[in-house]
Amino acid sequence: MPGPPLTALRAAITAFFALDGFLFAGWVVRIPDIKHQTHASAGALGLALLGVSAGGVLTMTLTGRLCRRYGSHPVTVVCMVVLALSVALPPLTHSAPALGAVLLLFGAAYGGVNVAFNSAAVDLVAALRRPIMPSFHAAFSLGGMAGAGLGGLVAGALSPTRHLLGLTVTGLLVTAVAGRTLLRHEPPVPPERTPLAPAESDGGAAGDPAGRTRGLVAVFGLVALCTAYGEGAMADWGALHLQQDLAASAGTAAAGYACFTLAMTVGRLTGTALLGRLGLARTVIAGGTVAAAGMLLGSLAPSVWAALAGFAVTGLGLANLFPVAVERAGALAGPSGVAVASTLGYSGMLLGPPAIGFMAEWFSLPTALTSVAVLAAVAAVIGVVTRRVLDR
Repeated sequence: MPGPPLTALRAAITAFFALDGFLFAGWVVRIPDIKHQTHASAGALGLALLGVSAGGVLTMTLTGRLCRRYGSHPVTVVCMVVLALSVALPPLTHSAPALGAVLLLFGAAYGGVNVAFNSAAVDLVAALRRPIMPSFHAAFSLGGMAGAGLGGLVAGALSPTRHLLGLTVTGLLVTAVAGRTLLRHEPPVPPERTPLAPAESDGGAAGDPAGRTRGLVAVFGLVALCTAYGEGAMADWGALHLQQDLAASAGTAAAGYACFTLAMTVGRLTGTALLGRLGLARTVIAGGTVAAAGMLLGSLAPSVWAALAGFAVTGLGLANLFPVAVERAGALAGPSGVAVASTLGYSGMLLGPPAIGFMAEWFSLPTALTSVAVLAAVAAVIGVVTRRVLDR
């Protein structure tokens, strides 16, 4: 039965999600300053930034194995310590190759902690028997908004070195407090689940072969990919679409991604109630459908305000797809499932921006952005096909 230990675990895991978003956003807002400091060209900076993505993808599968061996709680704490320490390193570099090297470490820690605390969250969701996964991802979004806002406020007063060192201190303090709770408690295992998922056993459980489980995990990873593709596309191309195709001012164009992010945060904050009312399958189907409609409006609307409304609707639709996909993958295959879904999702965020760029050159940017709607519709179709598994 849910009690004080589970409540304390929920608070600690929520703190790690929020801290992750806070640290990452704090680094992102200082990228222009780091670019100037390293004298990197746009191309060289782009290659250096790939270090974050490469490090994350390389360590996600490994982290799943570490979680199975040592438990998700200690792995979460260790990865967060490395993340907090590594966020202070970029301002200490003075060349693009050196920046890429430290970002490889930063990305490895970022990818590792995402798998670890999502695995911890999956165990807690199963123990509580409540669909609270969106609340954790809402904490990540809120942490990101706080990190970006604080970074904007202090950018004129603090150098990148002092600012990011402050993030390191904050990260280590929060980890010390929240990490004590994680290290004191083993991940909860509900009676009907065993620590070893079918996909990790030799032959799989009767009626649920390992191959079928792996296939379902990959399918839910595809839902995560569809969602992250949209997030990456909106982050990199939404403002340009408003400014270039709809003649929006720079301030209004910047508001496009803010509308998307705010709507996604609101959607995740209300996600637990929504999942409790509709169930997982209907939430995925409705979310994918709403996101598809919103992105068609956002990409093809002839006016700025209609496009902004479309971006907001897209954020609401996509909000709970990634949390549901990761939770279902983890419920099926434990940390390995979380690692697969997270890796596929991260790949979607990597794939989105360059794919949109290539399609924009071949066709147009509005046409390219409709690919977000297509993948959102794919997620909805997956929800229809897997509705029995989702609502199991």
